[in-house]
Amino acid sequence: MPTPSSNTFMAKKVEAIDLWCNQARILPVVTIEREEHILPLADALAAGGLRVLEVTLRTPIGLDAIQLLRKERPELIVGAGTIRDTNMFTQAESAGAQFIVSPGSTPELLEAGLNSPVPLIPGVATASDVMAGYARGYRRFKLFPAEMYGGIGALKGLGGPFEDIRFCPTGGISAKNAAQYLAQPNVMCVGGTWMLEAENVRQANWRAVETATKAALAACGTN
Repeated sequence: MPTPSSNTFMAKKVEAIDLWCNQARILPVVTIEREEHILPLADALAAGGLRVLEVTLRTPIGLDAIQLLRKERPELIVGAGTIRDTNMFTQAESAGAQFIVSPGSTPELLEAGLNSPVPLIPGVATASDVMAGYARGYRRFKLFPAEMYGGIGALKGLGGPFEDIRFCPTGGISAKNAAQYLAQPNVMCVGGTWMLEAENVRQANWRAVETATKAALAACGTN
């Protein structure tokens, strides 16, 4: 059970999460396949208005990308995504990740997040998932996969019993529904990849990525 000191520690991490989410409210989920793409891809997103990035560990260079961005682009806020266990959590922490996002929750991962100065946004899909994190002091969660597990309807339902909880819905978020998600009072930001079309990234068409990023923000009324 959280103690007064741990509650204060968690409150500071929640404050940091809220600050970062308020900067853009769209969290790009970035999966990098090639080393030479790391900096120009991040620069394109930043030029388009997104300076808080979730770099996934879905490829072998995910950790290297976080390290390089932290060194070469200190003005960006760089987090680590697709963290599935405590070993990955520790690796992301060592790489310099400023926040950590998981697709789901385990007791071990939630405990690691409590003991780390790096904020963890644990993934949830049900009220029971939220309650498990809530009991440990968590108040900010990733709803994943959002569309599959009820989307906006689920958020409205969860808003009743969990009025002090805010979510980052991810999974199925697109240009068509992002603004609707962001209009929900318990949504702090949305996560997605729609500004990172695979063909543009493959062809290193960073101007197109920048343009798509600006369009995403404009469509959500956040630019």
